Amino acid sequence: MNIFLWVSIAAIFLAAGVVKGVIGLGLPTLSMALLVLWMPPAEAAALLIVPSLITNIWQIRPWSGARPVWRRIRGMQIGICAGTWAGAWWFGAPAGAWAAIALGVVLVGYAAWGLAGRPLHVPANLERWASPATGVLTGVVTAPTGVFVVPAVAYLQALGLSRDELVQAMGISFTTSTIALAVSLAVQGGYSASVGGGSVAMLVPALAGMALGQWLRLRMPVVVFRQCFFAGLGLLGAYMVLRQLA
Repeated sequence: MNIFLWVSIAAIFLAAGVVKGVIGLGLPTLSMALLVLWMPPAEAAALLIVPSLITNIWQIRPWSGARPVWRRIRGMQIGICAGTWAGAWWFGAPAGAWAAIALGVVLVGYAAWGLAGRPLHVPANLERWASPATGVLTGVVTAPTGVFVVPAVAYLQALGLSRDELVQAMGISFTTSTIALAVSLAVQGGYSASVGGGSVAMLVPALAGMALGQWLRLRMPVVVFRQCFFAGLGLLGAYMVLRQLA
């Protein structure tokens, strides 16, 4: 890759880090959405592994208080691994026009849900089977698209967790998804040493963006930022679909 492309990729991770710092999610989603405009989906997914993993582990803090959250959603984590690896075996590494279309469709659906602002509610007696089922579905979506917020975030919000518990739960879920995706890419030969080095390098702008986003979160209405984020994501997803179908 030339210098201009690396600078552009760094700018993408910086912007995605800002989004994550403000609303607690969006780094892999925004990164994938923009990176696939420049490179194959599998390569884009490989680049986001290290920044996504480190920022999500950081999001789980305080780690001492994460154990009860982990126990509640551990079935979901098992489902995520199973769904991601089964999806990778069935679909293969993200590649080609169909992967870009799938990602675009997921982004449009995710944006529509985010703009609707109507959280669901999962009764406690249904969590035993709903949690692993949601994990499997999230993994199946993750394998061909590299995006692991659908339907994981909607389900976690439906559990009635406190604000801090929700942030930790998303960090745990995203960490699991990142590791499962990394394993599937490595098995399929999509995670070379050169791409791994680039992924490590992109950790710097991602962390810088996350710090900036946390600073902005204290100085701007989060609701307005979320609306702009989801609206832009929906438009980008629609553009990706139309571009491949044209």
